[in-house]
Amino acid sequence: MSQIFKTTVLLGALTGLFLGIGYMFGGQAGAGIALAIAAAMNFGMYWFSSSLVLKTQGAKPLDENEHPNIVRMVRELTQADGLPMPKLYFVDTPIPNAFATGRDHNHAVVAVTSGILAILDDNELKAVLGHELGHVKNRDMLVSTVAATLAGAISWIANLAFFFGGSDEDAPNPIAMIAMMLLAPIAASLVQLAVSRSREFLADQHGAQLDGTGRHLAGALQKLEDFKQHVPPIQATPTEQAQAHLMFANMFSAKGMAGLFSTHPSTQDRIARLRKYDERNPGGPILERR
Repeated sequence: MSQIFKTTVLLGALTGLFLGIGYMFGGQAGAGIALAIAAAMNFGMYWFSSSLVLKTQGAKPLDENEHPNIVRMVRELTQADGLPMPKLYFVDTPIPNAFATGRDHNHAVVAVTSGILAILDDNELKAVLGHELGHVKNRDMLVSTVAATLAGAISWIANLAFFFGGSDEDAPNPIAMIAMMLLAPIAASLVQLAVSRSREFLADQHGAQLDGTGRHLAGALQKLEDFKQHVPPIQATPTEQAQAHLMFANMFSAKGMAGLFSTHPSTQDRIARLRKYDERNPGGPILERR
């Protein structure tokens, strides 16, 4: 299934959901208003979803003077891979991670967190950047970014139920509870249907090909897993849940609703595949040997 087709299905699903909710609350007039809102959101998600993701993550343009090694690594990788240089962003958070977004090769963004820079060596960091460029190369970013924005929009719809249903600090709002029970799993299911776990394996393989070995990427994955095991469980916010599939690794607790949004294979499976890759492909970087 092509990424453009998946994106179309996601945007169509959003339109249908908005129409149904608009009709439920306001009949034909409500459906008409909902259709106008859905059309505006579809336009915005296609053209501006990556900007929304960067904003919600608190990402800022990477300071090239402060992080020249990252600029150098990405430039070397893109030149070897035949890709345009993406825009680079930085997220000031101790949670180690990285992600790619953007609607195509020419509008790609790669972001890293302060946490991942603190725990990875240069070889491991370059392997992670190669993994993220694998998502760019495989055109994963558009559908992943739209899926994240769609899931966030559905969560926003659920929160509107508090407004329409009134509020009572002493008793749960039944309308809001029903909306969350129905809409949160819908959002999670749409993300999971759109974003296949196999794309992480493919991006891992691409990063290993660029690096010439899976050892450094496996080391990065293990360090992030060790970090996750030695800090208190990180409970994701609804926005973080909806965007977890964009990240290099899922660093959030899989308990509760966060488990619904799990779109990453296990770290152990990813490391095992990288080790098998090294067994099958001894030698230097594949892209240099062509």
